[in-house]
Amino acid sequence: MKVVILCGGLGTRLKEETEFRPKPMVYIGDKPILWHIMKTYAHYGFNDFILALGYKGGMIKDYFHNYELMNSDMTIELGNPENKIVHQNHDEIGWHITLADTGQYTLKGARLKKLEKYVDGDEFMMTYGDGVGDINIPALLKFHKSHGKTATVTGVIPVSQYGKLSVQKDNVAIFAEKPMSDSFVSGGFFVFNRDIFKHLRDDDSCDLERGTLEKLSQREQVKVYKHKGFWASMDNIRDMEYLNRLWNEKRAKWKIW
Repeated sequence: MKVVILCGGLGTRLKEETEFRPKPMVYIGDKPILWHIMKTYAHYGFNDFILALGYKGGMIKDYFHNYELMNSDMTIELGNPENKIVHQNHDEIGWHITLADTGQYTLKGARLKKLEKYVDGDEFMMTYGDGVGDINIPALLKFHKSHGKTATVTGVIPVSQYGKLSVQKDNVAIFAEKPMSDSFVSGGFFVFNRDIFKHLRDDDSCDLERGTLEKLSQREQVKVYKHKGFWASMDNIRDMEYLNRLWNEKRAKWKIW
């Protein structure tokens, strides 16, 4: 089953980093967040990826084109550049990655539509290139197959960026740092039936959430898979620092591999 990852946005709220690289290439630890997302899917055996490129997409192409060299040991003979041995010592064996340019200013629905020719099968998965979580992908797929609707979106409960106060009169009764919200939001990690393409256009102004999924929701064609585990997105510099802190302190709950 194909896994589509949207990698083309401008990432303006993370301009400190995205001025120089696309948001999916912003690093958590020593790997870009895109790699972390792909590792989650690959952990469950889904390693056939289609990356929808846009803003600075060439950097993502370069990253994977040179992946073997940059993530393996090498033996070279100076003066004979063809005499080169790559000693493969990474775990990303068998990943199949299609890198497709979908336009710099294209909205999400049109990006997805432009990838239709690369998607085979009756179902496929899709997510955003800036969110990580300990999503149980097989359970998500089982839920999608159980209801027969066009789309499943993973509902997540995000961690608040601000401390929550429980106040009694003027006293703080409970102080909770980074508490969980009490409502679900869209966390990506979609599953779509191929029928979704009938509701999309390759016009760059075609959005996914606004318009397409709104209309499908009105027709009761969108179900939510409720994920109560960890999920976080990299929307701004504070999010980036938070995710890196979790990774460096070995508290990265999305690291299920």
